Amino acid sequence: MFQTILVAIGANLASPGGRTPLETCRWAVGQLGQLPGLELRKVSRWFATQPIPASDQPRFVNGAAWLSGAVEPCPLLEMLQVIEAEAGRVRGVPNAARTLDLDLLAMDGLVMATPRLVLPHPRLQDRAFVLAPLRDVQPGWTHPVLRLSVAKMLAAVAGQDVQAL
Repeated sequence: MFQTILVAIGANLASPGGRTPLETCRWAVGQLGQLPGLELRKVSRWFATQPIPASDQPRFVNGAAWLSGAVEPCPLLEMLQVIEAEAGRVRGVPNAARTLDLDLLAMDGLVMATPRLVLPHPRLQDRAFVLAPLRDVQPGWTHPVLRLSVAKMLAAVAGQDVQAL
């Protein structure tokens, strides 16, 4: 049983059904709360952020969720991708605009690297749009490889534009 499962939530395009990115992110939280064997513990505030790498695509809405429960990492990743697909996510070019992005950030102190999944997420420490919401749901979380707190990682990327909605 994992006590701390951290999921990043983001969107910057309207869904095919016409939901705004914020509405889609809120909808996704509802879907996370219905995943079998998992409990939704906490959801962050929502943040408006610039795309990384910089581009002319719309700003993102980003947040994070803390879940706990009995699930294995790869099946959980598959469940997250089903939710993305239900929101109209089409995978194509990396870093493209999207209707929904659900990233599995970490599961307790699990460290793993497979062709399909790397935990903790390999770029979370470089992205204020992940760290600011993560601070909301797990302010005491420490990266199991880097041994850095959320606060220290966020301070290192303080120049990135992240604004609470």
